[in-house]
Amino acid sequence: MNTDQKADYLAEHTLRSCLLTTDHKRIGLLYLFSILFFFAIAAVAAALIRLQLISPTGGLLTTETYNRLFTLHGVFMVWFFLIPSIPSVLGNFILPLMLGARDLAFPKLNLLSWYLFNAGGLLALWAIVGGGVDTGWTFYAPYSTTYANGQVVTMVAGIFVAGFSSILTGLNFIVTTHQMRAPGLTWFRLPIFVWSLYATSLILVLATPVLAMLLMLVGIERIWGVGIFDPSLGGDPVLFQHLFWFYSHPAVYVMILPGMGVVSELIPCFARKRLFGYPFVAGASVAIAVFGFLVWGHHMFVSSQSPYAGMVFSFLSYMVAIPSAIKVFNWTATLYKGSIALDTPMLYALGFIGLFTAGGLTGLFLAALAVDVHVTHTYFVVAHFHYIMVGGMVLAFMGGLHYWWPKITGRMYPEQLGRLAALVTFIGFNLTFFPQFILGYLGMPRRYALYPPEFQFYHILSTAGASILGVGYALPVFYFLWSLKHGLRAGPNPWCATGLEWQTPSPPPPYNFETTPIVDSGPYNYPQPASPPPTPPPGEAPRMTNTES
Repeated sequence: MNTDQKADYLAEHTLRSCLLTTDHKRIGLLYLFSILFFFAIAAVAAALIRLQLISPTGGLLTTETYNRLFTLHGVFMVWFFLIPSIPSVLGNFILPLMLGARDLAFPKLNLLSWYLFNAGGLLALWAIVGGGVDTGWTFYAPYSTTYANGQVVTMVAGIFVAGFSSILTGLNFIVTTHQMRAPGLTWFRLPIFVWSLYATSLILVLATPVLAMLLMLVGIERIWGVGIFDPSLGGDPVLFQHLFWFYSHPAVYVMILPGMGVVSELIPCFARKRLFGYPFVAGASVAIAVFGFLVWGHHMFVSSQSPYAGMVFSFLSYMVAIPSAIKVFNWTATLYKGSIALDTPMLYALGFIGLFTAGGLTGLFLAALAVDVHVTHTYFVVAHFHYIMVGGMVLAFMGGLHYWWPKITGRMYPEQLGRLAALVTFIGFNLTFFPQFILGYLGMPRRYALYPPEFQFYHILSTAGASILGVGYALPVFYFLWSLKHGLRAGPNPWCATGLEWQTPSPPPPYNFETTPIVDSGPYNYPQPASPPPTPPPGEAPRMTNTES
């Protein structure tokens, strides 16, 4: 590299150029750094919570500090990691590549969304530094509006600002999918990951404004004492629950739908088969988004909601399981008689299917009115939520990150360490959260810092599992960083995968494609049987063959 080339390289990679970039790929990486920072904060809070719960009498934290910690954990994990992780990181980087586009439709709006996300996160962090919040991540009124301690207004302001980031991202994805597809890339030639991002974006654009209005009302009541939710002022606390869960249950699918899209990319690639029932999997993504708006009331079976309304919401909650089951059945059918390669992304995908299925089945218990009355305020709900969100979404995120890491960086990671991390994460997760189903069944209430001694054994198991889970999360950080310098060069398509993103160099050039690609076939066009891929150039990673298993 001569002097002029070095100068050009440094000019393109200065801090100022990174912070003002409109390249979707670099913005995706900026999001990655941001969400990992907020994830680390939430993980430290979770570790302290599990250490507190080793003993029935606690001793590590006061009950007030414990309340602030589980609020911190929930706020940062839900609003600043689970919701934005796959859309904002993998979606930002991969969506234009999958569509054959040069960038997102609104590059400057994309950069603004990252700044809004960080501004919201810093406001929430300032609320923690300024004394914390003890309401839990749901901010139930009238406790949050009248009686709660701490920086409630600052915290809800942070989530309010971050919500606009989600709206802008969703709008950008919708317009890009409609207007910037490559010639020949019809709707039913789109990869399922694009379908899932499209359905997620619809939820973000339609549901997030409801959350923004709700948080604004919380701030108004807390600052000026206007009677909106406080019954002593003429308000209605059940109204808060209706508004909150009208957003927050669709938000569950904001977290899980992109994960389903990632798994729909991994299963065909590493089974070397076309995705079974592609139209049904695509339709199920939209169906889940639609049903997500109709089932918020199942969070309110123990409120003053009418039992007849509860029966309707219970029925609809069972209905939403149908499109989810379609996806699981079709993934399983795709695996059937496939030439399966147990590479790291595939291990994460298989772990996702197992944990998501377990979480979904336990959700049916919570959708039943009689059962929900007994377990709704117990650790059963904690376990169910984490099996869906952490066991599902996080494993999908890790699978997608490993799958597209060679495309993002141009380097391969150590495969054996990747497999070890996937296995350790799966074992640690189940040891952490499966005992909590038993705790909930036995009647252990959630959010308690102290508990009867007969529950201690299960809490010790959960804490031991959390330590193993932490190792599983930490391992990829180390070998991903190692791979940036020492990893084998990946080449444009190390997995021999289909899709437009694999038809450009790794990492992709600034405008993705030298010429606009033309699509003349559907996705997942894996021939059976297929010939082995060509030998890679010297210094590149060997590519997986179609018959490797």
